[in-house]
Amino acid sequence: MKVKNLTRLLVFAITVSASALALAHHATTMFDRDKVLAITGVVKEVQWTNPHVGIFVTGTLKDGDTPALWVLEVSSPGNLTRAGGWTRSSVKAGDKVVVDFWPLRNGNKGGYLKRVTLTDTGKFYNADIRAQESPNLEEREQK
Repeated sequence: MKVKNLTRLLVFAITVSASALALAHHATTMFDRDKVLAITGVVKEVQWTNPHVGIFVTGTLKDGDTPALWVLEVSSPGNLTRAGGWTRSSVKAGDKVVVDFWPLRNGNKGGYLKRVTLTDTGKFYNADIRAQESPNLEEREQK
């Protein structure tokens, strides 16, 4: 009986610990969602991998700034494909872009991508999965 109870307690403790780790991983407190910045630049690299796509852009916040490398986190490839219409080649190295993003709170050059616009075509991709599922999103965004 004691072994059975100890086993249950151990399984419960492991489950609670794993849940806490999963929640910690998905916390977005590192991003300042009260502020949206925009950088203009060129995509250096796209890492289309789980758990999050990474887009590296060499660009500036405003004209006259020295270009810098910005690291932008995006949702998972599966979420972007299902809800956002993204593909592995939607955004690629060499693309000229304008990126709207929530910056990192610590001031480092990075953040969570909100929207990326390909400047040569005007085509844009959102990274806000909930907004992508909203009706008439594209018509609202183009206004």
